Amino acid sequence: MGRLFGTDGARGIANAQLTCELATNIGRAAAFVLTEKTTEKPKVLIGKDTRVSSNMLEMALAAGLCSVGADVVLVGFVPTPAIAFLVNDRQADAGIMISASHNPCEYNGIKIFDGNGYKLPDSLEEKIEALVLDDMSPIEFPTGGEVGSVFMRYDYVDLYIDHLVKSVNADLSGLKIAIDCANGCASYTAEKLFKRLGAQVYMMHDSPNGININHHCGSTNMEDLIDYVNGHDVDLGLAFDGDSDRCLAVDENGKLIDGDRMIAVFALDLKAKGKLNDNTAVVTVMTNLGFKHFAKANDINVLETKVGDRYVLEEMVKNDYVIGGEQSGHIIFKNFATTGDGQLSGAMLASVLASTGKPASEIASVMTVLPQTMVNIKASNELKSKLGTDEDIIKAIKDVEKALGESGRILVRASGTEPLIRVMLEGENIAEIKRLAKQVAKVIEDKA
Repeated sequence: MGRLFGTDGARGIANAQLTCELATNIGRAAAFVLTEKTTEKPKVLIGKDTRVSSNMLEMALAAGLCSVGADVVLVGFVPTPAIAFLVNDRQADAGIMISASHNPCEYNGIKIFDGNGYKLPDSLEEKIEALVLDDMSPIEFPTGGEVGSVFMRYDYVDLYIDHLVKSVNADLSGLKIAIDCANGCASYTAEKLFKRLGAQVYMMHDSPNGININHHCGSTNMEDLIDYVNGHDVDLGLAFDGDSDRCLAVDENGKLIDGDRMIAVFALDLKAKGKLNDNTAVVTVMTNLGFKHFAKANDINVLETKVGDRYVLEEMVKNDYVIGGEQSGHIIFKNFATTGDGQLSGAMLASVLASTGKPASEIASVMTVLPQTMVNIKASNELKSKLGTDEDIIKAIKDVEKALGESGRILVRASGTEPLIRVMLEGENIAEIKRLAKQVAKVIEDKA
């Protein structure tokens, strides 16, 4: 992890850690690094999520970009994957999304996409970090007519919705779908998308007020959606996070369908259609062991990466794999998107229901989830750095690995987006893995 960028952009508490000054300098540095070889005035798109600080940071970023001669196009409240699509579709030089994704409203973040709609590789992020944190002197500040301008194109979001409709290419008529928008960006797009595909929709948490984004709703808080599905006659429930790059689902019986199960459904569907390139799905080290059992039973190859959809995408692009993602609901359809897209994933899942005529519970049963437990530990960067070096922590992890043997696993990792260390265990006995997870967490906590 870099000094400024984590696994999904620069992130922190808005106006405290992620200040206007920092946002301005990130804009300047990003424009400089990403447009070094551009001879014409560069164009950068900026989108934002619905949290109250997004407007403030949007202005700061725009000022920084204009100060180094870049023109800025503000596209308003749009999902993160909309920026990834639009930056290429509108032939911009770069795109910036202001969002802290699934985090509470006090947080915000800055995600940067290159001119092809891809999240930046570590090498480019490190160049931006070096300028922002060490030395801004290489950046020249133009004057007169060379200063950048700001334009507003709030209609661009409709181009993104058109793209999703064409990508899904399905008739969802007859399907009843409950949709939880997390009071985030999907509030402006999901109803229009699913109605255009023919579904009957029941909207939830689609009234953002700046502070209710992700608050007891969305893909990180599934209880409201589960309750709604249990109390109503619907075929499927879909929940997005604040910037709509994640999607989790609920079947007609109110049972959770997580990202791992969704990827299993998609991989099997693509294989049946002869479209699963090299019979391979790309997942991360956090993916449930049950996915590997599913893949083995269905002759599907599994490629694992580090946590983060950017790393999943890198492997997909490298070998032309078509499906990949994370348990959290970041799912990438490489033929249609350059990043995780929650609404695309949700609509694709609904299309499988529509094409097969099977209920969501039956479709999701292709994979059995192994019991899993997670303990989150509040952690400073100093504590995070001890994970691979502290002898007591290393011994505690090895002791658990020995206790689990072949029937389970432990994964301890520092979050790249939050001040947390995550202790995850999987195994056949839920009581045992909970006990072992707390045991390891206690050793780590004692090192704080």
